[in-house]
Amino acid sequence: MASSLPRILVVYGTRPEAIKLAPVERLGRAASGWELSACNSGQHRELLEPVLAALELRPERALTVMRAGQGLNQLTARLLRALDEVIAERSPAWVVVQGDTTTAMAAALAAFHRHVPVAHVEAGLRTGDLAAPFPEEANRQLVARVASLHLAPTPGAAAALRREGIAARDIVVTGNTVVDAALWMRDRLPKDGRPPEASLTRFVSARRLVLVTGHRRESFDGGLEAVCRGVATLASAHPDVDFVYPVHLNPRVADATRTLLGRADNVHLIAPVGYAAAVWLIARAEFVITDSGGLQEEAPVFRKPVLVTRVATERP
Repeated sequence: MASSLPRILVVYGTRPEAIKLAPVERLGRAASGWELSACNSGQHRELLEPVLAALELRPERALTVMRAGQGLNQLTARLLRALDEVIAERSPAWVVVQGDTTTAMAAALAAFHRHVPVAHVEAGLRTGDLAAPFPEEANRQLVARVASLHLAPTPGAAAALRREGIAARDIVVTGNTVVDAALWMRDRLPKDGRPPEASLTRFVSARRLVLVTGHRRESFDGGLEAVCRGVATLASAHPDVDFVYPVHLNPRVADATRTLLGRADNVHLIAPVGYAAAVWLIARAEFVITDSGGLQEEAPVFRKPVLVTRVATERP
């Protein structure tokens, strides 16, 4: 017999979305009064599926929208069509999206077209520059125009929404769900300090460790190379420090990092790690060098300083 409870559809397609929506989905499934389901858009399938397992998330729907060589317009078109079908099938009372990805933007627009209200987690982050980050700044502004409930992580984000004309009654300051996710995972790490992935055992030592990541599109035109040269300079100046760089699967990122950093003995270019291993590396690191919005938020949970390799950041 079909449930008569109102339905909530949570949509994610990238690793950061799943991490930040995991506490929401977990609590939503445990609560009474509604029926919650989740949809994995498949935007970053290879990176996302291990994270879903680590976070104990089992979305009811998984889409296959990615194609080799596909641009943002093609991805958006595929997402809109596929998510429209999911929304039509589920008939949710609310659609919940997170952040600023193409998945979040497409899900919000598909819901809006079907007159389904949208709740936007991590609403109100702004740089004011549509080119940085690209396309994320435009995505989150577009979501804000169609969302009915804006869940802002900070009072500053809430103020940004009010300046854009969003009614105060539609904004709730919730804090950042990445804190809940990081602490949940920390509590599940081995208590003896061992890494959750055997490949990281070599970094259990007295040597200091710096965690490095980089992946943003706006860094492709020279920015990524500049960061890699900077890391190479630091590594040369500090041979007693291990620089650990989980390399993103994007070929442009992988090619640049391997070309510029592949010969440094104390720079370790490793495959992307699972979320448990990422939390272990953050906790193990002296500090973090990153362009990742998520890492900018996760590192302070463990009181680690962050060097942000971006022209502008929307995080406080």
